[in-house]
Amino acid sequence: MNFTRRSVLRSGLGAAAVGGLAGCLGMDGPGGADGDAAGYAAFFTVQDWAEHVSGDHFEFSNPVSVGQMGHGWSPDGNVARDIASTQAFFYLDTPEFSWAQDVAAELERDYEDVAVYDLLDGLGPYLIGFDSGELPEFDRGHEYPRDSLRLNEFEIFDLRSDEGLGYWHDGHWHGGVPDVPLGSTVPIGVVLKDDEDRVVPLGEGERYRVDARIPEAADDILEIDAHGRQVDLTGTEAGNTAIIFEFYEDDELIYDTEDELSTLSVVEDDEDGATEFHDPHVWADPVLGQEMVRNIRDGLVELDPDNAEAYEENTDAYLERMDEVDAAFEELAANAERNVAVFAGHDSFQYLERRYGFDFRTPVGTSPDAAESFEDIAGLVDVIEEHDIHTVLYDPFEAPDPDEDVPQMVELIFENTDVDDAMPLTPAEGTTETWDAEGYGWVEQMLEINVPSLEATLDA
Repeated sequence: MNFTRRSVLRSGLGAAAVGGLAGCLGMDGPGGADGDAAGYAAFFTVQDWAEHVSGDHFEFSNPVSVGQMGHGWSPDGNVARDIASTQAFFYLDTPEFSWAQDVAAELERDYEDVAVYDLLDGLGPYLIGFDSGELPEFDRGHEYPRDSLRLNEFEIFDLRSDEGLGYWHDGHWHGGVPDVPLGSTVPIGVVLKDDEDRVVPLGEGERYRVDARIPEAADDILEIDAHGRQVDLTGTEAGNTAIIFEFYEDDELIYDTEDELSTLSVVEDDEDGATEFHDPHVWADPVLGQEMVRNIRDGLVELDPDNAEAYEENTDAYLERMDEVDAAFEELAANAERNVAVFAGHDSFQYLERRYGFDFRTPVGTSPDAAESFEDIAGLVDVIEEHDIHTVLYDPFEAPDPDEDVPQMVELIFENTDVDDAMPLTPAEGTTETWDAEGYGWVEQMLEINVPSLEATLDA
């Protein structure tokens, strides 16, 4: 449902507060009527994914009621006891879901018959920290003669999380390249500046480009693909190697780091989860979400190897649907007339911004408890006027009634700008009564809600 200025102002909801976050446990207990295997999921999306992977072999519940936001939610009653009556608990081991962390610890301590699975296993390097930044944009429109480049002090970043890895300074490394999981890719971003502190454009079609190489003796353990300012490292065989970064002007090598090598390992297992406070909304990213779905598959196969083939087939089919979501976002980003949108809600889409190049402006952080100030709204007004925005986006779960209302932030925007339309954008942290009646799962929320809303505000 989208809202217009006229419908909201006519409703007299200008003083309405954002809906509360507390939920209550559903009345229906876990498990099917025939005593089928049952499991619990921490919130809506995890339940939806688990049901698609398990098919008819498991029935999954989640303790968050329809209409409630899964992120920031906390349970009433002894939810651990209810979950312990099932065979599995799938959750996200991050402080932003502290209740689920507490439940997982209690289950592992006091209950032997329920398996606990963290869907963030292996995703640690891809998580966006609260203090993560973005790589600076290129400063175009300058000549950048070779002798102006500060080749002796460039920086490298892990593009999975935008985390600074270190920098090359006066012939030696501070920090370095991380380990590369076997069969996975670690994208390294490079920032090179000139003597006036401007960011030098790098890549095909530019005067300068970055590349990398490894010693011939180790060329069977790592594949390197350089494009733009990025060097992708893909582990092909476990082992150790050194890596040398190179800079070219056209096809001429003008600088490399061979004098002091950065070393790395290709490792077979990399099951890092969230160890610090990170943006937890990783499930909104269809590519990283696929890794979480694979983690569900692996957990069910471990629990129920007799039905492993069914879980594999169900997973493959669902991953194809997630590919459709990825393709839809890619097409939308490619065709959009602008990439800036105003989102009236807590910052839930950093992962989409990083993957597709969207720029969502919101005055509050990643916590659903964050509240906007009048200064924050004034900043949004400036963005709206600068980019001639006529449709704003909002999180329906931050409204008193997600099917009928909009958040107070939208009302304030209507009152102080010429914006005349508001449309929902959901990270699928829950479901509304309307979406539940329509049978919308994660895929449907992305394709039927998010894609049309983004098209409207980005003029795709």
